[in-house]
Amino acid sequence: MYSFDIERPKTIAEAVAALKADEAQPLGGGQTLIPTLKQRLAAPSVLVSLTGIDEMRGIRTLDDGQLSIGGSSTHGDIMREASAYPALAALAGKIGDPAVRNRGTIGGSLANNDPSACYPAAALASGATIVTNDREIASDDYFQGMFDTALEEGEIITEVRFPIPQSAAYMKFEQPASRFPLVAVFVARFKDGVRVAVTGASEEGVFRWREAEEALSSNFSGDALDGLSVPGDGMISDLHGSGDYRAHLVGVMTKRAVAAAG
Repeated sequence: MYSFDIERPKTIAEAVAALKADEAQPLGGGQTLIPTLKQRLAAPSVLVSLTGIDEMRGIRTLDDGQLSIGGSSTHGDIMREASAYPALAALAGKIGDPAVRNRGTIGGSLANNDPSACYPAAALASGATIVTNDREIASDDYFQGMFDTALEEGEIITEVRFPIPQSAAYMKFEQPASRFPLVAVFVARFKDGVRVAVTGASEEGVFRWREAEEALSSNFSGDALDGLSVPGDGMISDLHGSGDYRAHLVGVMTKRAVAAAG
């Protein structure tokens, strides 16, 4: 690990100012960044910690019924406090282990946009809004490929707003060692239709399975998915599973999520 300075701002404005330094990088829970530094795959001159900013913490229901989650809220916070959105709280409770859940943050996860991360599927399936220090970004516009997002240099996630569906469920087929999903599916049923987001499967990162959304919007049952599938081409293929295997799991986990959502 290379040497670096660390800044601990107390406000969003202070954090934005600190990130203007040369080679400065934001630090959330550090669950991805710190191992990257240890492997000498990154060498920022300054780390700007976001965990001490009170205005980026907290979980509350807004007047319009959406669930607001501060960008520095940990997985453990969400697991315990997001009772207004049970499927999201359950998702948070299955991330990693207690040490990871007590340090990792939703903002850090969404900013990193790992192709196998859990929150991107929840945000995309929910039609969430990612709020930064500068603007609001719809989830459909936010995710732009593997480890790629709409965030600009120095922009930080301050809040995530989740519309709360009528019912929802997240089903994850875990890689046992990492507890990341080989494939996971988040299904959210709203009054005006169903959204289905898949993570862990595609080389392009999280994506919506629109064919399944159309079928489930007409008939919210596992039977509606019979005969539907995603192609194996473009799916991740590695020692844990081929692209065709992951494509098969997309259908399996979607049916399980529909059954769980009820």
